[in-house]
Amino acid sequence: MVHTPVHASWLNQIEIYFSVVQRKVVRPNDFTDLTQVRDRLRAFEDRYNATAQPFQWRFTTSDLDDLLARLDRHTPADRQEESSVALAA
Repeated sequence: MVHTPVHASWLNQIEIYFSVVQRKVVRPNDFTDLTQVRDRLRAFEDRYNATAQPFQWRFTTSDLDDLLARLDRHTPADRQEESSVALAA
């Protein structure tokens, strides 16, 4: 058994891929047998692998540092004050 993180960039990519498979292969669900499902999935895999390119990440480590610094500036008291203002409005 391998425990993997539930919040990870690779997991997001897997979810995107399965979403594409669902939209382009599985729907409409008009299969008469499992052989058709298998054949359509394999054809999609071949087509996808022929055109796939590496993902170019734009979120850098310095972007992460900036994000974490911004998050650190918000203390729980700040959030409680913002909530109070929002309720008063």
